[in-house]
Amino acid sequence: MPKAYWISEYHAIHDEAALAAYASWPERSRGRRVPEAAAPDRNAFQRDRDRIVHSTAFRRLVYKTQVFLNHEGDLFRTRLTHSLEVAQLARSMARGLGLHEDLVEALALAHDLGHTPFGHAGQDALNACMKGHGGFEHNLQSLRVVDVLEQRYPQFDGLNLSFETREGILKHCSMRVARHMEALEPHGVAHRFVVGYQASLEAQLCNLADEIAYNAHDVDDGVRSGLITLDQLMDLSLVRHFHDEAVREHPGLPAMGRRRLLSEVLRRMLSAQVHDLMGTTRARLAHARPADAWQARQGPALVGFSAPMRAAITELKRFLFRALYRHEQVLAQTQRGKAVVHDLFNVYAQRPSEMPAEYAQRPDTQRAVADYVAGMTDRFAVREHERLTGRRLFG
Repeated sequence: MPKAYWISEYHAIHDEAALAAYASWPERSRGRRVPEAAAPDRNAFQRDRDRIVHSTAFRRLVYKTQVFLNHEGDLFRTRLTHSLEVAQLARSMARGLGLHEDLVEALALAHDLGHTPFGHAGQDALNACMKGHGGFEHNLQSLRVVDVLEQRYPQFDGLNLSFETREGILKHCSMRVARHMEALEPHGVAHRFVVGYQASLEAQLCNLADEIAYNAHDVDDGVRSGLITLDQLMDLSLVRHFHDEAVREHPGLPAMGRRRLLSEVLRRMLSAQVHDLMGTTRARLAHARPADAWQARQGPALVGFSAPMRAAITELKRFLFRALYRHEQVLAQTQRGKAVVHDLFNVYAQRPSEMPAEYAQRPDTQRAVADYVAGMTDRFAVREHERLTGRRLFG
């Protein structure tokens, strides 16, 4: 389809007037690894988002752990609900900053596609199993999912996403890995780590939306679980400020129950972080005055929080690490998750035929096992572990 036709269609479906000069514009995309004709009714980033939503890896997120394991309660967040919350936050902020909402949404929905079962505990276990075989990191695995592992199209492996989406998915990367990736794909998605420039503004925004979302919902889930209390949270400046503010405005709020009180405090905390990020980012952009998306990536990161807000967020994160993530009940569950991943890896490495043929027949057995285990949901991993070992580690 001629590009001129696609551009006219693009104007009809997206208000380009709302985009800032420094935004990522789809018609300036570096394209896809396998060239494809443009869609008549979707821009490149919309197409990426749609492919992500329809992927197998995205559907599996509904049964993958955030903090609390999937069987511990129906109301706790999963990787899927977390990704949706990040997408909502990021897209709202992108609109206010003149950034490309579809790219931000695609990045938000894809950022956890490579996560293992059992959250970070599963990643740590799989990384230990892969020591000597290239290691394992969920961020790199998310890129591997969209580049290689999804098997949906006759023309290519993976989802063949646009360069901008692929680069944004690669949130962080060691210099050793970046140089290796750069050798395989010169001036590719790891190039920015080698030369030292920033991610796109959309990727920067998505990364911080991720942080805002998981801090808020980990507090919510932590209190809901009974492992942390509102009284403990009152020692944090961010919580105390918005608690007192909410009670001043609504004196009867404490009598309505702690559930409603906490929800109001979290709503105010979340809004304050969003407004702080947008105000700080607007000021940085006004000072830097980037002429386009490329220039916006040349200096320090332009999307960020003010120093006081960053300090308050750091205080909250340290509290969550100490009181929730390292809580003995959470550690007991995650240790079981690690054991499941270790056992599954060892069994499959010794008996590849226990895996589906598309994994069992690959020449690199260890990487095939890592790909297979990483793609499992919590509940499937538990069932497979019991089938293969005869042991039941979870009730």
